[in-house]
Amino acid sequence: MTAVTLTDWTRTRPQPTWLGRLFDNKAFLIFLCLLPAGGLLTVFLTYPLGLGVWLAFTDTKIGRTGQWIGWENFEYLLEDPLFWKAVFYSVFYTAVATFGKFALGLWLALLLNNHLPMKSLLRAIILLPWIVPTVLSAIAFWWIYDPQFSIISYLAVDVLGVRTTYFDFLGSTWPARWSLIAANIWRGIPFVAISLLAGLQTISPSLYEAALLDGSTAWQRFRYITFPLLLPILAIVMTFSIIFTFTDFQLVYAITRGGPVNSTHLMATLAFQRGIAGGELGEGAAIAVAMIPFLVFATLFSYFALARRKWQQGEAND
Repeated sequence: MTAVTLTDWTRTRPQPTWLGRLFDNKAFLIFLCLLPAGGLLTVFLTYPLGLGVWLAFTDTKIGRTGQWIGWENFEYLLEDPLFWKAVFYSVFYTAVATFGKFALGLWLALLLNNHLPMKSLLRAIILLPWIVPTVLSAIAFWWIYDPQFSIISYLAVDVLGVRTTYFDFLGSTWPARWSLIAANIWRGIPFVAISLLAGLQTISPSLYEAALLDGSTAWQRFRYITFPLLLPILAIVMTFSIIFTFTDFQLVYAITRGGPVNSTHLMATLAFQRGIAGGELGEGAAIAVAMIPFLVFATLFSYFALARRKWQQGEAND
């Protein structure tokens, strides 16, 4: 008999090339996927921020390259009464407007969380102040606050006859300040209301049913169920609201441009006036950099509020 030799048909797997091994590396793939986002952040965020910080330590002017002067811009600002006036009004404007937006926004959210007729239409209407561009809102309020053509003055003087003179909303310091705060509250309420309404939708109705069986009042249900469970979302929304309000520029600049007599300047509008209109880029950048500690404080507030959420869910804080 003829012996039959079995042929080994097993093929050896070729070794991957260096390029194949590179694309099999998880760390490289993560880096590759994040590279476009990192590039965009570098170009549109990191570079402008770094340039602004560098300009704050120079005497750069429009049309002239500056020299490094260290802390001189900040030392000058510490002795500038207009800067401290802007700091005071920025903090006051942010505190009062944020409180007003959250008081009215939470009330609207609780109202819309109930079974109301045409609830979807009401939610859409509430969003309108947030949808309208800020400049258009500012122009509308500028017309409302106009000393001669104000609709409020027309109703009070010519229609109702309760006054003999027109309102001068923007002619003096505190009326102008309160007028800007009212405009900011009107514009910011929809963001707060819709965000908190989304948080209210996540609370289980069974909790309220159990509380009703125990004979709880409406205030007790709000205090012991709604508010604690809504607090994490409330803290996040408040953080964003503080940041948006503190860095507000369009509304204030379009209505008053910092007047009258520089009494309604926020730090953002003062930085623009000094850096662009006044040509002192270094000084304007220093004012803008001085805003960073306030924004960092708001961010840290959000972080500790998120840590509270872990405690509510029965987890240990990191």
